Amino acid sequence: MRAPLGNFTDVRTAPEALDVLVEPVARAIRHWAGPVPAEEVYWVDTDPRWADTAAFVERYGRELLENSANCLVVTGRRGEARSHAACVVLSHTRVDINGVVRKQLNARKASFAPMDFATGETGMEYGGVTPVGLPVGWSLLIDAAVADLPYVLVGSGRRRGKLLLPGKAFAQLPGAVVVEGLGIEVPGA
Repeated sequence: MRAPLGNFTDVRTAPEALDVLVEPVARAIRHWAGPVPAEEVYWVDTDPRWADTAAFVERYGRELLENSANCLVVTGRRGEARSHAACVVLSHTRVDINGVVRKQLNARKASFAPMDFATGETGMEYGGVTPVGLPVGWSLLIDAAVADLPYVLVGSGRRRGKLLLPGKAFAQLPGAVVVEGLGIEVPGA
């Protein structure tokens, strides 16, 4: 099987890869619903030794540079109230945490969640957090640029392996809101 992007040697549809996914992600794939079928979501094997962006695209394909996304966990605070969200932005951008995220969460202050909180609450590995299988009740903010792409590479819940999803599939995930301007271009990137 060939992936829609990249040069990967081990490619499976997500339903065929349940044995290599962390439980929250596998559960989300088993209960997948929406207009994009689960068979259009792929798991690809990637070696964590090639996680650095330059090495990754050299090994797996240059087109991945413009078609990869990061999923980052944030916490919003207003007084004693706390809210949590995951933000998905293209990997060559950064999350507008003090503008767009703060407003979306109706928070006075927003910050990136500590690693132990993000991994503990999601059941995923640091460096592999994915929007597929997030905790119930969390907001999921998707940059519109991600949703507009034919396919996007994102974490799989583990450091080894990635998911390839049609951009429009991100909008069908539980709690998803597509937001313009969530990802800000990084000068010089």
